[in-house]
Amino acid sequence: MAIANLQRLASQISRTPSLSLSSRAIISRSSASLSSSTSAKVADRIVKLSAIDPDGIKREVVGLSGQTLLKALANHGLIDPASHRLEEIDACSAECEVHIAQEWLEKLPPATYDEEYVLRRNSRARVLNKHSRLGCQVILTPELQGMVVAVPEPKPWDIP
Repeated sequence: MAIANLQRLASQISRTPSLSLSSRAIISRSSASLSSSTSAKVADRIVKLSAIDPDGIKREVVGLSGQTLLKALANHGLIDPASHRLEEIDACSAECEVHIAQEWLEKLPPATYDEEYVLRRNSRARVLNKHSRLGCQVILTPELQGMVVAVPEPKPWDIP
């Protein structure tokens, strides 16, 4: 009952025109993960990925459906969690950027204008790498099982 009320409220809030796109994305992502977490066992929500670290070493990463790619990578020590304190696009740094293999890019929703803006802003040449996505904007789903991502080296302006 409480979950149904929360989902109804999230639906109403996400249609509110005064909210930013990133706020709407967080609300819809939260309600989606809430509903999937109550209706499925954790084992059914596991998504296994392959991540290539900056040294070129391939590592297995396990995340949950409904979780962001950033959270899964941070949980496995591939991205510094302090580099991205919030799960919204306004807090992005260059360390949130990941490179996704071509065959998996086609299975993701297209990047939003805000995501492309942040990626260009963080690029030295201001040219968008077609494999670049923000880890905080990629939501894991069962269809992404086996996805291959590369974590690039930190950019000089992100190194303390």
